[in-house]
Amino acid sequence: METVTPTLIEWGVAARAHPGQRESGDQYWVHVRSKVARVAVVDGLGHGEEAAAAARTTVATLQNYAGESPLASVQRCHEELRSTRGVVMSLASFDANNKTMTWLGVGNVEGFLFHRDPRVVPGQEALLLRAGVIGDNLPRLVASVVEVDPGDLLIFATDGIRAEFADHVNLQESPQQNADRILAQHGRETDDALVLVARYLYGQGATTRR
Repeated sequence: METVTPTLIEWGVAARAHPGQRESGDQYWVHVRSKVARVAVVDGLGHGEEAAAAARTTVATLQNYAGESPLASVQRCHEELRSTRGVVMSLASFDANNKTMTWLGVGNVEGFLFHRDPRVVPGQEALLLRAGVIGDNLPRLVASVVEVDPGDLLIFATDGIRAEFADHVNLQESPQQNADRILAQHGRETDDALVLVARYLYGQGATTRR
């Protein structure tokens, strides 16, 4: 009898660069290990190569220190980005051990959590964003912790996505379908744009396969 560990999250990303630019300053990071999954969306200030370089440095730093807490990760990125344009970023960490998600944001990468269970009130939660720039002007960091259940949907979107996308999320669609549709319907043509959608799946414990 084989023990099968459930998948922690499923996720999808849709992105495009500012028209006329070869590189996008909007990038993302996903890291899943054991019972913890972390996702982040990063927006390098401005456009083009320098914005993309700052975003790449952020993603590399997150990966190199993936075991740190979300607060420590943002502080680490701040130190590594001092010689760059800086970035804004939202970061979330799913913990299957206690069925929670810890999230925080610096700047204007919008974050929304949609609860699948209609009995949960409120059914939609918005990430509280702190004004500032990672690498330049870091605000006092405060992370929020929310309970999550299998089927709950997290969405991070850069300012290249119009904010009204949150009114048109379809919980029946896959994360990739949601991401593709949000970019197509709500992406701005005048900016880099990226949307990441992650569905929390874990929470029922391990299963067995005969």
